[in-house]
Amino acid sequence: MGICASLWNTAGFLGGLFVLDGRMALRGRKVAIGVLFSASGPYAAIGAEGLAGTILAIDEINASGQHDFVLEAQVRDPQGATENYAALAADIVATSGARHIIGCTTSWSRKEVIPLLEKSNTMLWYPCPYEGFEAHEQVIYLGACPNQHVLPLLEFALPRFGADGYLVGSNYIWGWETSRIARDAMEAAGGRVAGERYVPLGDVDVDRIIEEIRLKRPSFILNTLIGPSSYAFLKAYAELGRADSSFQAALRPVLSCNFSEPELAQVGAAAEGQIAVSPYFQNLATEENQQFLGVVARLAPETEHVSAFFAQAYAAVHLLAAGLSATGTDDTKTVLGAVAGRAVSAPFGPMEIERSNNHAVLTPRIARATSAGFEIVADQCVAIRPDPYLAHVATRSAPHASHLRVVK
Repeated sequence: MGICASLWNTAGFLGGLFVLDGRMALRGRKVAIGVLFSASGPYAAIGAEGLAGTILAIDEINASGQHDFVLEAQVRDPQGATENYAALAADIVATSGARHIIGCTTSWSRKEVIPLLEKSNTMLWYPCPYEGFEAHEQVIYLGACPNQHVLPLLEFALPRFGADGYLVGSNYIWGWETSRIARDAMEAAGGRVAGERYVPLGDVDVDRIIEEIRLKRPSFILNTLIGPSSYAFLKAYAELGRADSSFQAALRPVLSCNFSEPELAQVGAAAEGQIAVSPYFQNLATEENQQFLGVVARLAPETEHVSAFFAQAYAAVHLLAAGLSATGTDDTKTVLGAVAGRAVSAPFGPMEIERSNNHAVLTPRIARATSAGFEIVADQCVAIRPDPYLAHVATRSAPHASHLRVVK
């Protein structure tokens, strides 16, 4: 079966991936699935996307009757407080017996639950982009890692806008590590870091950062802020562009590896011209995405905007269900053995879990924010295998040759 083969059928996503092997231990059972997203708090917009994608997939799977078991969501909301994640993950395991959890948004929260995963032999299906430099046997990473987001983004941006960048991010590992990789790439391209600033999660005091950008006049800004901090920055930067035309997005854009459709709708015109990278955008013109959007319209008609956070959480549940069905058990190592290394079709294109590091093979897309949503301006010719430690990049400080092609 080729890597681009579509596996959709009337039963839903990934319906034809596996055949039951005769072990029917799950027949007639309710299989508890932990769902751990912050649908409230400082990054609620993206947390709610992960929650919505997870619940949509569970509802679709249960309604299809395709499997001999029913998935039962065990939902907890950490409210964006990092200290809540481990306790709530432990509560899911203790009260429901769940062996698999879909969730976490920030790397901070993911790292908080890993000790619990190790202790309880539980698997975390993590559907968000992150900064790399991790590969844990109890985590399946369905979001992009650095050679699938920040390096393709810089490969696109540096020749077009220049190599002198300003780095601004939320003050935790996502911002620190993404900026470090970007700094190396800019310096390798003959550029420099014009400035580097971090703010606490949820902080919206960005005036001093905007003033420094105005004075230093970088070629672009790499934004790794999340939630309200990012929204405040984008609005303030748009104001700067209106006051000084040399800071308009067409000349000095803001680049992002984690900005999504619901956030674009929330920020509005202030985000227009921002350039983002992701495996998935809602207007992706593929058969798989059209079928996926059809499922969304049918089962969740109130949904206006669908993002990578939504689509990757949705794909995680379907992949997990296929593994449960194939093996007849929820044992984490057995399920991982069934799903890893198999080429599947997801809403965002060809996907495979790399056996060596539990990360997904993904196809990056570059898009520009417009008043009508994200417009894809460059697409990856082939899917990129995950390299979370950047071990196979020709030089660790040079952008990875990802063969992006401009979309006409």
